[in-house]
Amino acid sequence: MLSRRSLLAGLLAAAVAAPLATIAPGEAEAQSWGGPGPGPNRRPPPPRHERRPPPRRGYVWVPGHWEWRRGRYVWMSGRWVRARPGWHHRNSQWVWRNGRWVYVPGGWHR
Repeated sequence: MLSRRSLLAGLLAAAVAAPLATIAPGEAEAQSWGGPGPGPNRRPPPPRHERRPPPRRGYVWVPGHWEWRRGRYVWMSGRWVRARPGWHHRNSQWVWRNGRWVYVPGGWHR
C-alpha cells in the first residue's frame, strides 16, 4: 500500500512532468480544442487589441490568441518569451481545414 508521502510525491512529479511532454504536430492539431470529438464549427472572434508592454531586450512579443476550451473560445493574453538566436517565432492561428476550424499552435522555427 502506498504511503501518503509517496502518493503526494508521485502526484507532484506527474504535475511537473506533464507540461514538459511533447506532442507530435498532427496530434497537437487533433487535441487543439481540448479533446476528442468535434472542434469549433464557427469562426473564432477577431483578435483583441492588446496594449503591448515596452520592449524587453532578449525577448520576443507573442500576441494573444483565441483557444477552444470546453465548448467556447477563450482569450489567451499576449506575453514576452525569451528569444532564441537563429530561430523565428511563428504566431498561432486558426485555419479552416476539412470543414472545421483547426488551431495551429505557434512556436519556434529555424
